Amino acid sequence: MIRALRRRALALAAAAAATIGLAVALPASPASAAAACVSPWSSSAVYTGGMSASYSGHNWQAKWWTQGETPGTTGQWGVWSDLGTCGGGGGQDPDPGNPSGFVVSQAQFNQMFPNRNPFYTYNGLVAALSAYPGFANTGDDTVKRREAAAFLANVSHETGGLVYIVEQNTANYPHYCDASQPYGCPAGQAAYYGRGPIQLSWNFNYKAAGDALGINLLANPYLVEQDPAVAMKTALWYWNTQNGPGTMTAHAAMVNGAGFGETIRSINGSLECNGGNPAQVQSRINAYQSFTQILGVSPGGNLGC
Repeated sequence: MIRALRRRALALAAAAAATIGLAVALPASPASAAAACVSPWSSSAVYTGGMSASYSGHNWQAKWWTQGETPGTTGQWGVWSDLGTCGGGGGQDPDPGNPSGFVVSQAQFNQMFPNRNPFYTYNGLVAALSAYPGFANTGDDTVKRREAAAFLANVSHETGGLVYIVEQNTANYPHYCDASQPYGCPAGQAAYYGRGPIQLSWNFNYKAAGDALGINLLANPYLVEQDPAVAMKTALWYWNTQNGPGTMTAHAAMVNGAGFGETIRSINGSLECNGGNPAQVQSRINAYQSFTQILGVSPGGNLGC
């Protein structure tokens, strides 16, 4: 009896729907039910607990003080709480075709590194950007894109196209402990070999990078080969803060118009520049020219060193 009544009720409902047409048959548009987007997230803004921002089609709420941490990249236990999708009314992403806001899209990153090691991820790179908000975010759009291309060209050269995570010559591993440093080599004499996109090496560099990033890399240098975001952060640390053999940081070279050649000098100038190794210099230049083409900008001048 109950089954018969249920079948009859369903039949009546279907007949009623057919009578009044599609207005009943079609569900409401999801967009009409979505909350309005609040003000867009800004990498330079400070957010305290309870404040909201929109990003990548979602509204987000900060759990505590934050600046430069991109919503959606901090994980379940991170600073941002996802309040759900939003539409209309509020701000849009910095680049609607690239939710990260970075001048290099994921598709372009994949095009640059088609054979990369799965360890090196686009999300890892984007998550690392919060450590140095001025990177690829200073000057006009051409300057931003050139700097991103210059950084990625150099790390491509250092890692064989983002293939290598650690230094390949294991015989060198014990040589990177400067025991004269007061903090020594707590992770072991052979623990400070080259790792990551810029091949960070030596105990004193792990100490300096870790101090700048708020990560104890001196005690645990292995994080650089285990966490994609940490790996990228160490490369950005060197790029933005270290002159190396040069007279300026690679970041300063690109934003001040000194040219790509000065980034080579800051990274490995003592071995490659001034005729030291023209083939290596040209390899870096070739990658830079390829990447600027992908990003739709000219490479500028002063490419060599």
